[in-house]
Amino acid sequence: MHEKRFYIWVALLLVCASVSGCAGSVKQPSQPSPPSPADPSEHFNRKVFSFNVAFDHAITRPIARGYTHLPTPVRLGVHDFVQNLGEPEVLVNDVLQGNALRSLTTGGRFVVNSTIGIGGFIDVAKHMGMPYHNADLGQTFGVWGMGPGRVLEIPILGSLNVRDTVGTVVGGFINPLGQSPSTVVTALNTAKSVGGIVDGRARALPVTDRLEKSDDYYAAIRDLKIKQRARFVMEGKVGSVRSTHHDVEGKGESEPKIAP
Repeated sequence: MHEKRFYIWVALLLVCASVSGCAGSVKQPSQPSPPSPADPSEHFNRKVFSFNVAFDHAITRPIARGYTHLPTPVRLGVHDFVQNLGEPEVLVNDVLQGNALRSLTTGGRFVVNSTIGIGGFIDVAKHMGMPYHNADLGQTFGVWGMGPGRVLEIPILGSLNVRDTVGTVVGGFINPLGQSPSTVVTALNTAKSVGGIVDGRARALPVTDRLEKSDDYYAAIRDLKIKQRARFVMEGKVGSVRSTHHDVEGKGESEPKIAP
């Protein structure tokens, strides 16, 4: 399983090296923006961004727009189900960050929603005083004092930084549900990944539709992600338990899944 993940990431890097000729309907800035200190590889990142926008326009965004036409209870059920499957990974990061109250809340949410919440399709825990919060390994590294590093535009995954890229790769190996050879767990992880991508992209549509009209779509996405991740790391350092639950239309305080 580990070897398979390694080859997947090698393939992504090869795609990254070959996208310079990919064309996308990216709105170019009317005037070149000043280089960002956090983005010394901007010229190359913009080429990858063009590929990501083309992929998003051709595949991800149309699927997400179709998903928004589903009944609200269905979308809420998908969102809560995906969120619940991610709770074990959130719990691991809560523990690694030394956030005792958050750890108890996450563990309680998973038990309650997996049972009373019918496998996570209903977020019962939030009505019991256990609001949802997110946590990932990139945030954990930030809580430990690691800087974000330079901006990296990753094929398909979008705008990240060095810290979050490493966190994304390593995070797959610390996910408690990701290490089981069970076919049931594999199917659940697949459902979590697919559902999370579609649901997250749908919730981000209002934001990306607005940013795409800006003079420089790439810079707008990049700068928003930088601000979001800085705020996200600060939330981990504070360690407070608060609701970061999105409504169906993507409004809320937590970090939306911005793509590309």
